[in-house]
Amino acid sequence: MRSPILFLVFNRPDTTCQVFEAIRAAKPPKLYVAADGPRLNRKGERERCEEVRQIATAVDWDCELKTLFHDENLGCKMGVSGGINWFFDNEEEGVILEDDVLPIQSFFPYCDELLERYRQDERVGVISGCNLISKRFEPHESYFFSHYNHVWGWASWRRAWQHYDVTMQAWPEWRDENGVRSISDGSSLFESYWRETFENVFLGRIDTWDYQWTFACWRIGMLTVLPASNQTHNLGFGLEATHTTIDTPDYVQDSIPMLLNIPMRHPSSVKCNIKADKLISRYIVHLTIFEDLKRKLRAIPFFVKINNLLQELNMKNNFENF
Repeated sequence: MRSPILFLVFNRPDTTCQVFEAIRAAKPPKLYVAADGPRLNRKGERERCEEVRQIATAVDWDCELKTLFHDENLGCKMGVSGGINWFFDNEEEGVILEDDVLPIQSFFPYCDELLERYRQDERVGVISGCNLISKRFEPHESYFFSHYNHVWGWASWRRAWQHYDVTMQAWPEWRDENGVRSISDGSSLFESYWRETFENVFLGRIDTWDYQWTFACWRIGMLTVLPASNQTHNLGFGLEATHTTIDTPDYVQDSIPMLLNIPMRHPSSVKCNIKADKLISRYIVHLTIFEDLKRKLRAIPFFVKINNLLQELNMKNNFENF
């Protein structure tokens, strides 16, 4: 492998070990490890964080290792975005893996080749290893272009990441210019969903880092490369996850990673595959009239209380059955 890797870790030794073994097999020339600090109110978390750091830095191949270890917990929003900032402060391009995203081995040459191919092409901002519609969409080429910048294993360049702003200060102006509408392909569901999502992120109602990256790509007009077949497993679903605490969705279970043939077959042009994006909108983001109605009902105070109660009961049952 030629590209440097950023490995973002926290408190899960089991998944960290699996992902590190995949990195070890790829033997990158440089490995950056960024680790968030433990939460003070979580018993045993300090010890788990320390174990994770030992696992993630057990380099036994010819490799330059750099670390960014936080003593205090920054959280997903600032911890992850800060780690990526640090990475691109030091590198012009590279691969980003979180501690619950397990790549298969063709992911690495896929990233290497496309980082080089689109290095100077400002129409492309992200090389993603994640394809969650592989059972529904089979392109003739090795990859296609999308507006959706899935971040379950990805790569990018400093020239693209420089547009990222965790606070989304450019959102109000872009919102008022109907920026989302410009890429919605006429879908009112798409426009209303993403306007609401970006507004909630901007107002601090959603504590995450990745919607801001989607916003940056859309505002600047950068597309994402998605592979013809999924290149990563997400190991992060379940009770210990930060955001994906639900059971593994069907679309994830169905998206079994498959090796890509190298060398790859390249698309003849750089433009968004509208058919693929519509499938992602429908089956992954759930942009349907029924799901839109459910989202609106959840915003009504009475249904908010009912939904919270159901979540508490479900969590209680999960712990009782654990």
